[in-house]
Amino acid sequence: MKRRELLKILNQNYCELKRHGSNHDIYINTINNKTSPVPRHNEIKDSLCRLIFQQLGIEF
Repeated sequence: MKRRELLKILNQNYCELKRHGSNHDIYINTINNKTSPVPRHNEIKDSLCRLIFQQLGIEF
């Protein structure tokens, strides 16, 4: 999945950028306050996307 597609899904599910890390951006779900790191690669594996959704409490 492209990173920009992943970020679009995160934004639609009330997730916002919390802070920039050195290699990852940290996103927070504003509804349940769960956080997850998101890498800055252009292409992100589907298994990693599922893990990010799970960590943020998003059903996809």
